[in-house]
Amino acid sequence: MIYRVSIVHSAQTEFTSLPLSIRARIEPRLLSLADEPRPHGSQKLRHTDRYRIRIGDYRVIYAINDAERLVVILSIGHRKEIYR
Repeated sequence: MIYRVSIVHSAQTEFTSLPLSIRARIEPRLLSLADEPRPHGSQKLRHTDRYRIRIGDYRVIYAINDAERLVVILSIGHRKEIYR
């Protein structure tokens, strides 16, 4: 099943503010969520309907809508700051 990957404006801003080398590592993982929205290593966050994937010291927080086959990227950031 192919999902659409959408990114909210605030997450897009966070992504573009990252160094180019970090963006190069994150972008393929974002695109791979279309094929597998719950990849090995992803975790469902407690008390929410959100998931997270780890990419080195960075985290991507996202939500999945299975009915619409949609993955919405909500936040991208360093692990020290992402959960605040």
